[in-house]
Amino acid sequence: MHIKICGITSLEQALAAVEAGAHMIGFNFYPPSPRAISVQKCARIVQALRDHGPAVITVGVFVNMPPEQIRAIMDQCRLDRAQLSGDEPPEVLDALGPVAFKAVRPASLEEALAALAHYGRDTAPALLVDARTPHYGGSGKLADWRIARELARRAPILLAGGLTPDNVQEAIRAVQPWGVDVASGVEARPGIKDPARMVAFVRNATR
Repeated sequence: MHIKICGITSLEQALAAVEAGAHMIGFNFYPPSPRAISVQKCARIVQALRDHGPAVITVGVFVNMPPEQIRAIMDQCRLDRAQLSGDEPPEVLDALGPVAFKAVRPASLEEALAALAHYGRDTAPALLVDARTPHYGGSGKLADWRIARELARRAPILLAGGLTPDNVQEAIRAVQPWGVDVASGVEARPGIKDPARMVAFVRNATR
């Protein structure tokens, strides 16, 4: 089970996430989010991680940003992957190539299958599946596990949306995703991760 801990805002949180067992850590570049981080701070954290030596995939989270700006941030921060969490058309995904994957918030199975057809990638994760909300991520609302399971049968997906140490085992059993993504579910308060909750999340996700 691949585990992504998203919304990292400090080196201490990044190191704690890696120590807990996260395979991927996410940095949010959407300014309205309480988990938003500056390019300069992210670059310092990623450099420190590289110097420290832990093997972890770094992911930039972007919302409705032009691909040229995304590429510039990824280069400056030395990020491995780009997660597109807005209303980006497939052309933006195509412009970024295989490093990018799309987050979708389907309201129905039909909508989910259309999203897979338009946005699905050959590399894992093919999609990130989040809860249907009017906001861009971090709502704490559960995704529709029935819809997510149908997508997981067809492609390697990251399941997000309201996951916590308490429900991640149930979510994995219900959906059988390629991986799980958590942000608010392991926080002490918005933007501040709780190391103990990160440990518990990883432990429960990998049982």
